[in-house]
Amino acid sequence: MSDLGENYAKAFGKKAGFGKKPALVLVDFVEGYFDPGCDLYANVEDTLASALRVREAAHAAGIPIVLTNVVYHPSAVDGGRFYEKAKPLRYFVQGNRMGAWPKGLEPTADELIISKQYPSAFFGTSLASTLTAMGVDNVILTGLTTSGCIRASCVDSMSHGFITTVVREAVGDRHDDPHEANLFDMEAKYADVVSEAEIIAHLQALSD
Repeated sequence: MSDLGENYAKAFGKKAGFGKKPALVLVDFVEGYFDPGCDLYANVEDTLASALRVREAAHAAGIPIVLTNVVYHPSAVDGGRFYEKAKPLRYFVQGNRMGAWPKGLEPTADELIISKQYPSAFFGTSLASTLTAMGVDNVILTGLTTSGCIRASCVDSMSHGFITTVVREAVGDRHDDPHEANLFDMEAKYADVVSEAEIIAHLQALSD
């Protein structure tokens, strides 16, 4: 059997590059992922710290910044099959403190908040039309979790016509295996996976 990297390089490996007008999207950084007493806890404090550094560079560059969260009606009637399947989604019923923003990620007045009910930041929301109206051509993804809402948002971002960039250190999961597997797959087929240093350098170049 051939080496995995060599095998995939035969069919994949092309770089999408960066666009001319990026937007930063921070997906579902909410308290539940940072509270050890919550089922959602994922030991992703370093992921948030990385995303906050990228966010600072994005503010300096003057690009659009979007924060997403998951919010359900108290009856969860808007959760559909996703809510039925994934037990921890009960923490995202409106008013539950586990759905609140974690310390350090208080939204600013110029950041857009998109609330969603399903994994993708694009599905059933105004995100794609809003970014298109802004002239955005490149979506930079950070957030949680790599195998869930990041993967879903990545595929939808590409499908909506955006050049898609995933920041390796600024996305996280509850275990390294699904994290790395999904980064590998996104890099192969849907997006460029770049380092925090690379995306910050790119954003700094935009602000020069």
